[in-house]
Amino acid sequence: MLSDTSYTPQPQEAAVMTKPRRLTIGLPSCCEAGERRFPLTPEAVAVLTDAGYAVKIQEGAARVIHYSDAAYLKAGAEICSREDALSSDIVIDLAPLSDSDIRKMRRGSMLLSLLNENRQSPQSVKQLLDRHIIAVAIDLITDRRGNTPFYDILSEIDGRAAVALSASLLADPLHGKGILLGGVAGIVPCEVTVIGSGIAACAAASSALGAGAMVRMFDNDVYRLREASRSVPGIITSALHPHVVANALRSADVVIATEVSPRYRIDSDMVEIMKKGVVIMDLNHDRAPMFPSLPEVDVASSPVDNGTGRRVCYTGIGNAVPRTSAMALSNTFLSLMRDILSCEGVNNTVKMRPGLQCAVYTFLGKAVNRRIARIAGVRAMDVSLLLNCS
Repeated sequence: MLSDTSYTPQPQEAAVMTKPRRLTIGLPSCCEAGERRFPLTPEAVAVLTDAGYAVKIQEGAARVIHYSDAAYLKAGAEICSREDALSSDIVIDLAPLSDSDIRKMRRGSMLLSLLNENRQSPQSVKQLLDRHIIAVAIDLITDRRGNTPFYDILSEIDGRAAVALSASLLADPLHGKGILLGGVAGIVPCEVTVIGSGIAACAAASSALGAGAMVRMFDNDVYRLREASRSVPGIITSALHPHVVANALRSADVVIATEVSPRYRIDSDMVEIMKKGVVIMDLNHDRAPMFPSLPEVDVASSPVDNGTGRRVCYTGIGNAVPRTSAMALSNTFLSLMRDILSCEGVNNTVKMRPGLQCAVYTFLGKAVNRRIARIAGVRAMDVSLLLNCS
């Protein structure tokens, strides 16, 4: 028999799934004259938006690599103002940001840039510290095998571009000598002297040999020279003995300077013995120039009239091929962004990826890179200590 007690149905709470907020990537245009490269192509942006990122790009920012805003819109990006791009969770800008730009960044966000030690200002570094920006120098990031993927690919581009540009400058009948780098039957080819034996040096030597030039390579590291001679058969290698270097510089048509440890300088007396109209290129990233007595000229600017015998040092080699740099950087950035997603956030990525920790230079309002701390006039701290406290 049923009881007279009546039952009133009660609503039951249902589980509600909340959609997580998408991490935003901001791509402002580069406002610095010495940097023309752009980090991401539309194809890379499409991969990132499919993976769950929201990408914001400043209007006209990719014009330097000949991509329109429409190409990025089609890839899923949002075209916005500079302020909106800078207010993203992750900002990518290869050149140092000004202190006014850093003030527009979201507190605690991540900045991915090149270290640019010589172009960092104390005011900008202090703004990074005040806003607790996690600033990462991509050229210092290492992978699980100890390689530096960003630095290595940019170095390879610089090496190959240096030879292509040198060949063009030599062949220019108005501003150059009007000669071929490789020569022809019956004519001695040009001589290319490469200082250093790293990735950039080997890329330059390989390209020069392929064009038919004679290549000499110098370094103080005999083991690296041995490895370079194996990877680039046909080059002539030598240690940096002053007399041998002087003889090579005296007959060189092209001189390409790359990173050497310890740092190497070619002073004015050595420059004076070089040929009139020699093409000199310095590929050293963010370091003291190897030719301190020579005026520096951005290779992407108007060519210098070398036919008059004037000697200059060309820099910013990668700026001459910004689209190639963008394609190469995109491949490397995609791997880094996958790591950030898998670690579920920026802070966790720094904690869980040792290869990223060594590239951080400001974290939680502290300078964790000695060179950057010296610029700001503050004491450097160990990033691992800050990670344990965060």
